[in-house]
Amino acid sequence: MPYHRPIPDAKRDGKPASLMGAWIQAEKLMQIALILPCSAFIGWLIGAWLDRHFHQSWIVIVGIVFGGISGLVYVIRLALNVEKDPAMQDDDSFSGDDSSSGKGSGGTGS
Repeated sequence: MPYHRPIPDAKRDGKPASLMGAWIQAEKLMQIALILPCSAFIGWLIGAWLDRHFHQSWIVIVGIVFGGISGLVYVIRLALNVEKDPAMQDDDSFSGDDSSSGKGSGGTGS
């Protein structure tokens, strides 16, 4: 007979907590959708201002490229952070590892 924990783990399955988690996940996805075009636009604005200030015509292209690359780096870092987030993973899965589940030898006893 397998060893079962006498007190189950506390799970976060209340409606307010799951609703808040859904809002946080939606906000992170909206950040990913908006950050790339916004960063390229800001790079274009800064490049256009520098073009006018220094009387050049190539700085705007560097600004767009720099803004796009910086936005892409931020999106990748955000995606990796979401992947590591333990709240985003399913808590209902059972790994089968009983080494961390309570104290005792796990035997049937007498």
